[in-house]
Amino acid sequence: MALKSIVQWLWVAGIACQAMLGIVLLCKKTWRVFPVFVAYFAAGFAGTLFLYGVQSHRELFFYSYWFMEATIVALGFAVVYEIFRSVFSTQQALRRLATLIFRCVLALLLCVGLIVLLKHTPFSFKGITSAVVVVEESARIIEVGLLMCLFALCSAFGLHWRQQVFGVALGLGVYAAVELASVAIWGQTNKAVHEFLNVVRILGFNTSLLIWIGYLLAPERAAAKVELPQRSQLEQWNQAVMELIKQ
Repeated sequence: MALKSIVQWLWVAGIACQAMLGIVLLCKKTWRVFPVFVAYFAAGFAGTLFLYGVQSHRELFFYSYWFMEATIVALGFAVVYEIFRSVFSTQQALRRLATLIFRCVLALLLCVGLIVLLKHTPFSFKGITSAVVVVEESARIIEVGLLMCLFALCSAFGLHWRQQVFGVALGLGVYAAVELASVAIWGQTNKAVHEFLNVVRILGFNTSLLIWIGYLLAPERAAAKVELPQRSQLEQWNQAVMELIKQ
């Protein structure tokens, strides 16, 4: 009973944070820079409000919840790609090389996700919920893997993150990682642990909301002089890759 009360309080707190983030996005006119991220947020906010209103109708809540999860995961992939394009927007050659690496990693992660899905065959489950959880686990593996690939590429090429882009990526990474850990544990535990995992998942989502609010509100830092040599090295990387592509 205590955990259910905590879930309700965290749910209301999450709605309040989403409303605050919505105001920030409107005031900052973020849709001009991150239209997919704004769509991702809008879908999540609308889904949260709807689920909160129908929580007393078990069957409607069940199907609506998993439909919303599928929508959010799909839009999450699109947000990762939007971040990727934003980070590599000024370096054409590096963007082409990074796109190739990104696609290879995506193919590898799709194989891993498929293996996870096939390993847990539907015949071993008692209900549809467990099967859906396995599908989400596979999708979250791909999402977290893509974000890790993005951070690794930026580190390898010495790219300078703009503060808002980093905030969007960090918030999405925290949320996806918590979701992956939760769904991975879900199928191996009982109902009591499931209630605790609900608290963890809501806390992870609320933390992501606070990260997004904080980074979007914070002013962009001016580029420091020490970053100039790094910029020059980045241009050299870009030129070298461009010459390699032309050969």
